[in-house]
Amino acid sequence: MDMESWKLLRSVCVLSFLLGSCFVYQSLRVVDAQEDPKPAVTLQVDASNGAGRPIPETLFGIFFEEINHAGAGGLWAELVSNRGFEAGGQNTPSNIWPWSIVGDHSSIYVATDRSSCFERNKIALRMDVLCDSKGCPSGGVGVYNPGYWGMNIEEGKKYKVALYVRSTGDIDLSVSLTSSNGSLTLASEKIIASASDVSKWIKKEVILEAKGTDPSARLQFTTTKKGSIWIDQVSAMPVDTYKGHGFRNDLFQMMVDIKPRFIRFPGGCFVEGEWLSNAFRWKETVGPWEERPGHFGDVWKYWTDDGLGHFEFFQMAEDIGAAPIWVFNNGISHNDEVETASIMPFVQEALDGIEFARGDANSTWGSVRAKMGRQEPFELKYVAIGNEDCGKTYYRGNYIVFYNAIKKAYPDIKIISNCDGSSHPLDHPADYYDYHIYTSASNLFSMYHQFDRTSRNGPKAFVSEYAVTGKDAGTGSLLASLAEAAFLIGLEKNSDIVEMASYAPLFVNTNDRRWNPDAIVFNSSHLYGTPSYWVQRFFAESSGATLLTSTLKGNSTSLVASAISWKNNGKDYIRIKAVNFGANSVNMKVLVTGLDPNVMRVTGSKKTVLTSTNVMDENSFSQPEKVVPHESLLEMAEEDLTVVLPPHSFSSFDLLKESAKIRMPISDSSSHQKTTSV
Repeated sequence: MDMESWKLLRSVCVLSFLLGSCFVYQSLRVVDAQEDPKPAVTLQVDASNGAGRPIPETLFGIFFEEINHAGAGGLWAELVSNRGFEAGGQNTPSNIWPWSIVGDHSSIYVATDRSSCFERNKIALRMDVLCDSKGCPSGGVGVYNPGYWGMNIEEGKKYKVALYVRSTGDIDLSVSLTSSNGSLTLASEKIIASASDVSKWIKKEVILEAKGTDPSARLQFTTTKKGSIWIDQVSAMPVDTYKGHGFRNDLFQMMVDIKPRFIRFPGGCFVEGEWLSNAFRWKETVGPWEERPGHFGDVWKYWTDDGLGHFEFFQMAEDIGAAPIWVFNNGISHNDEVETASIMPFVQEALDGIEFARGDANSTWGSVRAKMGRQEPFELKYVAIGNEDCGKTYYRGNYIVFYNAIKKAYPDIKIISNCDGSSHPLDHPADYYDYHIYTSASNLFSMYHQFDRTSRNGPKAFVSEYAVTGKDAGTGSLLASLAEAAFLIGLEKNSDIVEMASYAPLFVNTNDRRWNPDAIVFNSSHLYGTPSYWVQRFFAESSGATLLTSTLKGNSTSLVASAISWKNNGKDYIRIKAVNFGANSVNMKVLVTGLDPNVMRVTGSKKTVLTSTNVMDENSFSQPEKVVPHESLLEMAEEDLTVVLPPHSFSSFDLLKESAKIRMPISDSSSHQKTTSV
């Protein structure tokens, strides 16, 4: 090849390289916008120093209510249902459901009586074994408990079984975990005792190590020895619970992963009761579990043994790292009220409940806590007086008495009224007012502006219950979650007046769905988060962050967006969150202003998108991750970020703020220019 041909070929190659480089550069500038290169909307974010507003440390939390067997048969890891035989009532013989007999009525007879050694739990179960080793079935006869729709027993794990027992003679009692029909034994130990040892009530404990797995297992007690045996206060707990405090590990971790800054408990309607006689009363839920009488929650229509009691709720808050918010009954249920003139016993009960949490170990109720193994006080800064009973005849009068008594004894405690003060001032003092909203998806999306015009004077807002309900929600749809995401962005932007917010309800055992939808769905062995759960995860960094001023420009009727900045592991981040509630994808250009380009710049870090092919898509046990966030690397071309917001989606974009690099040319020995950064 001659020299002129070589020069021509080299020129063509260089030109092709330059054209290709230009194409690659232009592609990178819209790396996340593959459709229309012209952005339909622009989000302008002011990131200048001092331009933002601090978001309250407490903004996003969780609300736990004993509903849908959230605690009993759920978060509380107790496997035995009706462990003290009290659920059937105090008149004997009573119904022992869900207990059943092993054998038939010719070989065993069971009935309840009032012979228990526990004064607040007088019911016990008597088993009259009518056969002996020659006449009984080979496996013996007795009783079994299936737990809450089956006990999840896992191979290699250990379970602690405790019970109280007495007998008129010697006992030889097999304690077993078996398959649901009793045909397969997963673990078994014997309790053997002489008549003199069990002539009075005695506590027996065994540790069972499972040799197999069954999510529908049962606990059973069997014998082939003729005679009468009484059993009472039966417990079966996994040895491995969250921090050893009795909580089911996987469900508890789902709460932890939200990073909630507060937890409201023990419920709303659960606290009120249909009638005051069935309301949650904290004093009956403390002390040794064997001595807790349990109660029938007449709003959600099931019995709780109250193993998850006042002490355990405070322990739960501490284990999560969340501020406890205690809701107590104010003398008002759904159907009856205590007159203000007679309200003082309820007021004293509230004061005692605060002392139980905050009092020193020598105080009357602090000493009860200390006997339960907790010498140091719990942290308690917030209490709520009643739930959803504003407007009841005696509400205001009762509230004032509670408020004055609590403020006198504990001036630092923040008190929450359950009257809504968002549209008009309250007629009574409060530190917070409670706001609840359950509505359609379109309505909740439009409520993004709900608190824009709320007065900034007076008490702060606590949105303690929100959710999309009705046909839009299904049993936890994408559509519902998108509306909730928009609503939360609105709360985030109005966090100068809204200081706390939580979704409701948190948990549902799929075997007893009393409310729909819910954030976390579970059975004895499996669980999944609904799209509404995953939306809450997007806001995990918001509490205590800085809200940046942001403005959407363009056709944005179906869009809601916000920007925050926060620190993580010593690095500064900006998070853009955007909801596209419409049926079409939207290109959004993000302009971050207020940063000196010679000192600071932003680079892509991560994008997270929650969407699906159909707005009514849901997760399920068979498809637990059908609608979950998907993360990927977020790339930027220089300072340009143009992104696609898919139809019906919730997206977040994390930008890393870092020092700008100054590029300076240098020359090498061949006189070709290079660049380096300093």
